[in-house]
Amino acid sequence: MPSVQRLVTVFVTVVLGFVCHDTIAYPIAKTNCPEKCGNVSIPYPFGIGKGCYRDKWFEITCNNGSSADAPVPLLSVYQLKVFELSFSKVRVFHDWDFPNCHPNESGMELLIKPTNYDRGMYNPFFFSPNLNTLIGDGCGIFTYVSNIKASVFTGGCFSLCQHPIAFGLRPDVVDHARKCLGFECCEAAVPPGLKSLSVRLFSIDNSSDYRNPPRCSRAFIAEKKFPRTKYEDPEIPMVLSWVSGNATCEPDPRTGNTTFSSYCGQNAHCVDFLSRGHRCECNVGFEGNPYLPQGCQDINECNGTKNRCADLQNSICVNTDGGFYCGYPFANGVAIGLTIIVTLAIGIWFAWVLRRTRRAKLKKAFFKRNGGLLFQQIASREGAIVKTEIFTSEELERATDNFSESRMCGKGGFGTVYKGMLSDGRIVAIKKSHLMHEKQVDQFINEVVILSEINHRNVVKLLGCCLETEVPLLVYEFVSNGTLSQHLHGEDRSSCMSWKVRMNIAPEIAGALAYLHSATSMPIFHRDVKSSNILLDNDYGAKISDFGISRTVSLEKTHLTTGLQGTFGYLDPEYFHSRQFTDKSDVYSFGVVLLELLTGERAVSRIKVEVEEKSLVMNFILAMKENRLYNILDDRVRHEAADEEVAGFATLAQRCLKLNGKKRPTMKEVAIDLEKIRRLSSLCSSPC
Repeated sequence: MPSVQRLVTVFVTVVLGFVCHDTIAYPIAKTNCPEKCGNVSIPYPFGIGKGCYRDKWFEITCNNGSSADAPVPLLSVYQLKVFELSFSKVRVFHDWDFPNCHPNESGMELLIKPTNYDRGMYNPFFFSPNLNTLIGDGCGIFTYVSNIKASVFTGGCFSLCQHPIAFGLRPDVVDHARKCLGFECCEAAVPPGLKSLSVRLFSIDNSSDYRNPPRCSRAFIAEKKFPRTKYEDPEIPMVLSWVSGNATCEPDPRTGNTTFSSYCGQNAHCVDFLSRGHRCECNVGFEGNPYLPQGCQDINECNGTKNRCADLQNSICVNTDGGFYCGYPFANGVAIGLTIIVTLAIGIWFAWVLRRTRRAKLKKAFFKRNGGLLFQQIASREGAIVKTEIFTSEELERATDNFSESRMCGKGGFGTVYKGMLSDGRIVAIKKSHLMHEKQVDQFINEVVILSEINHRNVVKLLGCCLETEVPLLVYEFVSNGTLSQHLHGEDRSSCMSWKVRMNIAPEIAGALAYLHSATSMPIFHRDVKSSNILLDNDYGAKISDFGISRTVSLEKTHLTTGLQGTFGYLDPEYFHSRQFTDKSDVYSFGVVLLELLTGERAVSRIKVEVEEKSLVMNFILAMKENRLYNILDDRVRHEAADEEVAGFATLAQRCLKLNGKKRPTMKEVAIDLEKIRRLSSLCSSPC
């Protein structure tokens, strides 16, 4: 009988084709290409030598050095040393070399950018916002990070020289306060999506004796787990994330073809990565390199401890393509056959159900992750006035041709704006966030709640939102004539922006801000007043927009923040040092907008390319002091405005830009003064 059992076992195994085999060493590089440089594995699409990498972005140079040193791999496009490569990230070393010990007034800038390959090609690399952090090591310094060509303040921190006890901290928390929280060291998040880095370091404490400093100041991007005890090391580790391409995994609705098919190998599939592109991954039950043509190979779960069959009596492990099952070869053959048939039938039915319910489950998961429960709580409160329409993802996809780039009409700090047409014919603007994390959920819900409570003709109207997509969506009324910044600073800025138009825009925005500060149930501080957040309609009517970082504040409190937010060039200096944002901080930012209307210049402009920056505020203050205001006026203002109108605007801007916030007027006072100037205007010409 035992011999019969053995024959049955062999027969079942051979007929079904489930033969167990030894573990295979799967290739990671292309055929005849090096798989390692020193101790670092080099998986395709990376490669060493011509024909071994997919394109120039993934070229690795193996620097052999001297015979005594181990070879060092370099990511050629960034010229950075590599110490680990995987299918999602590259860990690299960078030497943050500063030219001197302490920065001067103009600060210093350190750059990391691709070389030779950044024109006309999609850059698959970006500095990981989750695995890296911005470090400012020193006292009396301010550091921030942004794209190399960006003039917008994206994120940063500053550290003080004073002992923390001087700020009222108890002695028992002093040690904790020294851990990179603002005293001799500060830390800030790395903005998402950066493909090139500009790290700036400025001195903000003129009282420190830099002739004999305690130690040098540094600013750099580092991997989060990098210990502070090694901040003086010459090489700092950081992490680059990467995607395989900029296309999505969804098939083209017109042809049904996918754009990633040439990238992923056999037994591999495409995965969308946070709207930045896609990656390839092995299917469940397979392993290997999903980017090689031969793709991923089956894992033999019957080897080792990857199966549970050993715990089942009289069972054997039977390996399948992408899985395994526990078989009973000595049981009744009919029962085994029926079991297999029933199992297959259940599997097919289950897969069919999964396909039908997957989208619904994803929508529910996205709704919860995007703050839907919080939104429902706010909307259901007694006395709540949240009036927003809930849109489906299908309706907004149809409205924007699946968020086609041809429908894109602008980008902001936290999202991209698309123009769309709803099924009822309404033209709308749809804001889609770049990434989705906890901070952005709060900002998204915050913007919905704030805009739903606002009813003012000079504040952009929120029509509704969609919470069932991977990233949250806001639907606004469409304001058709671009931003004030585009009209003032674009190539044809002088074509239509007459002095009369500027005189109408200023009191409209001032009145809207005064409404936010004093006419709502609780004061609302916008916190990012700037010309690019002022939209214009076809009649040059102004509407203020982008409430992503706005806050409602009780009447007896100001708003204390733990990190600076806003746009460089518009930031209130008092808020910059105290981190207390008040209504007078919005007044300061509006004062900068008044200067843009008068001069046609940007808040921060370049004098020498990527070398020196000039502040519009400082230039204006100096011109007023030297009695040469008319030298900096825009040509249209100089030729069309009356002297008393220019003087009124300039005097009001001076009051708004006072360093002491208590000496600035309120937005209500600013709006009243601007209305007086407009009523006295004798200009009657049309905008164009």
